[in-house]
Amino acid sequence: MRSRFDQASAEAAEARDDWATAIATVSEFAQCYSRDPHRHNAHLWHMDLLVKAGLLRELVDRAEIDVHARRRLDRFLYEEGRDGELRERAQRGDKSALYFLVRLLSERDGYAAAMRAVSDIDMTDTYAIEVAHRAPANG
Repeated sequence: MRSRFDQASAEAAEARDDWATAIATVSEFAQCYSRDPHRHNAHLWHMDLLVKAGLLRELVDRAEIDVHARRRLDRFLYEEGRDGELRERAQRGDKSALYFLVRLLSERDGYAAAMRAVSDIDMTDTYAIEVAHRAPANG
């Protein structure tokens, strides 16, 4: 791991969609849960770059052991409207997947659909119930 981070080069690579260079530059400096906030932020940026580069398999693999990768994957699935994959992840115990699933169903299909998901997966999760209650008025 190098001690100096060339953020400008990483940003330039990202701007020109040179994902390999951007990912290599950022990941070399990134450190999960570092006391150095720049290294921690680089770790979060690295997860975002994996999504932008379409390297979802790598993100899925990392999500098994890295909470930031897991949350970024769940957010990607939410943004893409992939409720089936979110449901599978939530059923395996991924709480952020449950919350994104409930939010997605609440926004798209309304309160009843969101509450069905909560009931199917974990009716004791009070935060999931709270998210379901935020359904749009027309839901």
